[in-house]
Order: sequence, then structure tokens, then C-alpha cells
Amino acid sequence: MSSSSAISDQIVSPAYTQTSSAPSSSLDKNGFLKMLTEQIKNQDPTSGQDPNQYFQTISQMTTVEQLTNLATQSAVTLAAQKNTSAQALIGRTVTYPGADGVPVQGLVESVQLSTKTGPSLTIAGKAGYSPDIITAVK
Repeated sequence: MSSSSAISDQIVSPAYTQTSSAPSSSLDKNGFLKMLTEQIKNQDPTSGQDPNQYFQTISQMTTVEQLTNLATQSAVTLAAQKNTSAQALIGRTVTYPGADGVPVQGLVESVQLSTKTGPSLTIAGKAGYSPDIITAVK
């Protein structure tokens, strides 16, 4: 699909149209595989390249990708566990350090869930307490 240039009303091919996204400085797995395929296609057949080296590189890339996926899934699971643990505190009396450091007790009235900051508790009418500060539960 082509577009019309506002300056001279000429047809401009989409191939020459600039996009607003910044180019990525990192190479993802698909980019790496494309580059590797081109390298294999254009290599000199008389040179002594070891094909095992390519397979080792691909294997290492796959391992790194799987570790990244595992780390992402672990983070999601941890966030779900934090949410569940915070929700289990509703209706319970908890102890937490007050502003002066002295332990304070209060009833957990509600939990606010956020994907960015995690759960926060409303204790005795005051919102915004992190479940991480709880030192005791009754």
C-alpha cells in the first residue's frame, strides 16, 4: 500500500516510509537465526567450517531462551502467591512496625492488588501497607 506525500503529492512506497519505533540494539532469537542462516548460505564451501559449532550456538541460544521463560514464569507465580497470601490476611489481626518503630496491631480490612507494585493492605482504616512489613498474624 502506498501513501501520498504531503509536500509534492508523489506516491511513496511503504518501504521508504519511516516508522516511529526505534531500532532495537539487541538481537533476538529470530534475528540471530536469520543472520546464522545467511552466514551459512554465503560461506565459502572450501573453507573448513565446523558445522558442530553452529549447532552448539543454536543449542546455547535455546537454553538461554528456556531459562528466560522459566524466570518469567517464576516471577508470575511469585506474584500470584503474594496476592493469595495477602488476601488470606483479610479479617485477621496483624502486627507491623509503626512510624516510630514500635509494633502496632490492627485488623486487615481489605487488599488492593496491583500488577506494578504488588498487593497492599488496608489495616484499621489506613491503606497502603505492604504485606512484607507484617511481623505477626493472629
